[in-house]
Amino acid sequence: MPGLVGLITRMPRPEAELQLKKMLKAICHEDFYSSGTWIDESQGVYVGWTAIKGSFCDGMPLRNEKGDLCLIFSGEEYSDDRLKANGSVPSTYLLREYERNRNFVKDLNGLFHGLTADRKLGNVTLFNDRYGMHRLCYHESKDSFYFGAEAKAILAVRPELKTPSLRSLGEFTALSCVLENRTIFQDIHILPAASTWTFRNGALASKNIYFDTKEWEQQPSLDPESYYGELRDVLTRALPNYFAGSERVGIAITGGLDTRVIMALHPPDPSTVPCYTFSGMYRECQDVKIGRIVAHTSEQTHQVIPVADDFIKQFPRYAERSIYLTEGGLDVYRASDLFVSERARHIAPAKVVGTYGSEIVRHAVMFKPMPLAENLLQPDFQNNVKQAGDTYRQVRSAHPVTFAAFRQSPWYHHGILALEQTQLAVRSPYLDNNFVRTVFRAPTQELTKDDIRLRLMSNGSAALGKIRSDRGLGGNSNPLTRALTHAYLEFTFKAEYAYDYGMPQWVARTDNMFSALHFEKLFLGRHKFLHYRLWYRDLLANYVREVLLDSRTLSRPYIEPKTLQTLVNGHLKGDHNYTTEIHKMLALELLHRTFFDA
Repeated sequence: MPGLVGLITRMPRPEAELQLKKMLKAICHEDFYSSGTWIDESQGVYVGWTAIKGSFCDGMPLRNEKGDLCLIFSGEEYSDDRLKANGSVPSTYLLREYERNRNFVKDLNGLFHGLTADRKLGNVTLFNDRYGMHRLCYHESKDSFYFGAEAKAILAVRPELKTPSLRSLGEFTALSCVLENRTIFQDIHILPAASTWTFRNGALASKNIYFDTKEWEQQPSLDPESYYGELRDVLTRALPNYFAGSERVGIAITGGLDTRVIMALHPPDPSTVPCYTFSGMYRECQDVKIGRIVAHTSEQTHQVIPVADDFIKQFPRYAERSIYLTEGGLDVYRASDLFVSERARHIAPAKVVGTYGSEIVRHAVMFKPMPLAENLLQPDFQNNVKQAGDTYRQVRSAHPVTFAAFRQSPWYHHGILALEQTQLAVRSPYLDNNFVRTVFRAPTQELTKDDIRLRLMSNGSAALGKIRSDRGLGGNSNPLTRALTHAYLEFTFKAEYAYDYGMPQWVARTDNMFSALHFEKLFLGRHKFLHYRLWYRDLLANYVREVLLDSRTLSRPYIEPKTLQTLVNGHLKGDHNYTTEIHKMLALELLHRTFFDA
């Protein structure tokens, strides 16, 4: 993803400058990126950056008139100052904020990281957002501090760090992400959330944190009406900032409630915010059907981005590139996110999403330890997988909003966001500081009542409130019709999941016996657009076979080769369902081939 790279060091300038160029080259992924470098040899700082051209942070560095202050910023910021900004570099106001208040970072509202170099104070400071969503990796050596938006920037100059962390591999195997402040690499770490790390004379001087979640956890609860009013007000005030800027903004609309709340509380002028929805190869899913109605009701255009034959034909490239770009941040099935993001960019280079809405408001848990087939992993490595489950249970004990916003989002969702951000500016108002702070004040009984998002949506737009969700929630039909519709859609949703990912082995054998009847046509595509159980069995069978039955894969020290051969052959034959295992083994193997084997 676009971001900063660099080093803070006492090494001679020619050597440091050469390393900086190599680091920057490692994250210049697209020709629509702008890039640059800035060096202050006196302070030992060598920094480079990439940004999507025309984005909020394009136009770095920001410097004052005296030339003794430099600010380099990556990401986006959504305070009211964003609306007041003008000129060719809209982020210029950030420099003024720093000059007004050296602790300005705690007042910023967005997903970002950055660096300030202040000659007057004689220090350099690295900082990031309070969630840690705009990731910054780092490595400390004897003579230098390396940092980068992607670990591969550090690996470009320190190739000896291409050593996997077995603990991190265990977490990725169990959870499809790496927890806490670790990366997939043994000696490369993540800058903790809400950090301001200060350097003097080319060396790290202090590590500070400017925000503690207890500050929000200890707020008093509100009564139900006050909570609703406050939640509505903070979201209504925040939304204009997420549509501001010179870039064309689209919205990835679904059949759910989160994006519709945004449309209801911030109705755009007609035909100004293009809407799009992702679809599959079997039929129009609920997202498309309802998304089209929502867009029409809001007087916006609507397009469908299909994930079908074009994606399947290019799956190896998208799978391998997704693993490369995210460095252990997601499984291969998320390769479709890169595919659709490339196409969404042609509609609008910035997109507003409803991601994190149900997680923050309704405490939806999106990841948990997933068991794999028995005897697939070597016993020693299985201990790392077990440890991952223990760590997960510990972090789940946090306040539910703390877990959703400060654990689940920067760990599990980061890989998905980073993949999308290679193509687009991605904006979600559900991680707005004021919104999240307010959700901490929810009445304890709030989750047992009707979904508050239905009320937010209906009060914002009566017309949008009349449209049911993809799961049959809301709408203007009578109570009996709503109940029957909801029951039917819940059944089809669960049936599709069961037929695809969750099909038990005995059902898979039965389904294979009657494969000529194509029962999948009864279920698949009603809610989801990805159907990997069938794709791995049929359309992607050659790729699965070539990668997972290759001698390199079967020789990995954490795999039981005979078990892997058995489950791959069983899935390809069609009488077993090992979709989850194939996801995981493909991702692990591609990680090895991309990073560790080299």
